[in-house]
Amino acid sequence: MPETVEDAGSRSAEEPIHPPVSRRSLLPVSSMVHSRREGRKPCSSSNLSWPPEPAHAPRRTHTICMVSDFFYPNMGGVESHIYQLSQCLIARGHKVIIVTHAYGDRKGIRYLTNGLKVYYLPLKVMYNQSTATTLLHSLPLLRYIFVREQISVVHSHSSFSAMAHDALFHAKTMGLHTVFTDHSLFGFADVSSVLTNKLLTVSLCDTNHIICVSYTSKENTVLRAALDPKIVSVIPNAVDPTDFTPDLQKEKSNKITIVVVSRLVYRKGVDLLGGIIPEMCQKYPELHFLIGGEGPKRIILEEVRERYQLHDRVRLLGALEHHQVRNVLVEGEIFLNTSLTEAFCMAIVEAASCGLQVVTTKVGGIPEVLPDNFILLCEPSVKSLCIGLEKAIDKLRRGTLPSPETIHNTVKTFYTWRNVAKRTEQVYDRVAKETVLPISERLERLVNHCGVVTGSIFALFVVISFLFLVFLRWTTPDYLIDIAVDASGSKAAWTQEYCSKKKTKNFLIK
Repeated sequence: MPETVEDAGSRSAEEPIHPPVSRRSLLPVSSMVHSRREGRKPCSSSNLSWPPEPAHAPRRTHTICMVSDFFYPNMGGVESHIYQLSQCLIARGHKVIIVTHAYGDRKGIRYLTNGLKVYYLPLKVMYNQSTATTLLHSLPLLRYIFVREQISVVHSHSSFSAMAHDALFHAKTMGLHTVFTDHSLFGFADVSSVLTNKLLTVSLCDTNHIICVSYTSKENTVLRAALDPKIVSVIPNAVDPTDFTPDLQKEKSNKITIVVVSRLVYRKGVDLLGGIIPEMCQKYPELHFLIGGEGPKRIILEEVRERYQLHDRVRLLGALEHHQVRNVLVEGEIFLNTSLTEAFCMAIVEAASCGLQVVTTKVGGIPEVLPDNFILLCEPSVKSLCIGLEKAIDKLRRGTLPSPETIHNTVKTFYTWRNVAKRTEQVYDRVAKETVLPISERLERLVNHCGVVTGSIFALFVVISFLFLVFLRWTTPDYLIDIAVDASGSKAAWTQEYCSKKKTKNFLIK
């Protein structure tokens, strides 16, 4: 991400801010399952309510450290979520920094828009952009950053991120408040899921609060980590509607274009896409596929294109930059999502914001995202998805699809980053009033919550980590660590007001 990214938090003041997160996010799992069976509207902002804040209550500001292995220049939903949320929190007066691992030559400290400071730490990447972990090697670096930046809340993102779990672990040892956002869904049967779920149980058992991006994701996380549903809230993702607008000048054509924008990996259902393309192209001569994204499963699509001689009807664009996605989306009329699992699919919201009819698999939290008239839900099979595409094409030919402008104007009110930031801020306010568990209670909870064997092993790590922290504080006491100048927040030194005052002062001195 270049250092000149546009601020998502500085949108027009007329943009409505919807009521914060619903009390429903605190309901037990059984209640949520029952509500799904009865049918539920998308978890848009307008469907949620919360007691209004007292008008006289001053807003509390926090010093927040976002931690994840996944951040720019890497591209993805987690990366976009962290950046946009951080910008909106800065716009609301909070100080925010981001900690991630180094990406190539991008090392050290970088500053993004509005003084958003990013620490790119020199930690070794193990697999799929996730760092290796020993639970101890990152403590000196993270402790130095937490003290230097005077952090009050550590907010980790993604179950796949080892650095996120490390930061939670060390923040609790240092007595800091912790929040975790889970962006993914996991199973319960295969070995990797069992191991990841056990790690999540250990990591979240003494975390102050957990945020999930959909009700399905909440149910999944509560079950995986054996959590009390009362400490898990649902705050959906969002899109910037000004970045995803329909092309109102687009000329009508007999050609029908189906757009796919996704990482080309197994979880995104690329194998299904490989079966859909030849079947639909054979049935509809005017049909074209426009596919953006990169990944190990690209070879499947290339083989399909070669075998059925579809070079002029299937375009593979490769990896896309964020600013290119909108221009790709508006080239089509239908957006196809073939994911096998999703907590909250931002891609379909972006596509709908661009005015496309969405055809998608009915998995995970996807049924919660959009209204029925904007989305066609299908089972994750080639046959079901082909039927869904045929329905969308039939509606397009008969002219019964909602206009792109209508879809955009409706979707842009559902999910806004300003609303997400306001609701996340309420989580921080709640967490700040809680007490961090002392080490004795933390050890007891690990053993009781995670089992005798696993709990005892990680309790030993807690003791070792605490002793290591004592040693670090003895060798380099906190008061010897220089306090960093705030680049964001209520006392940000990089504001125009500060700069103008400094120039005036220097001029008077001269």
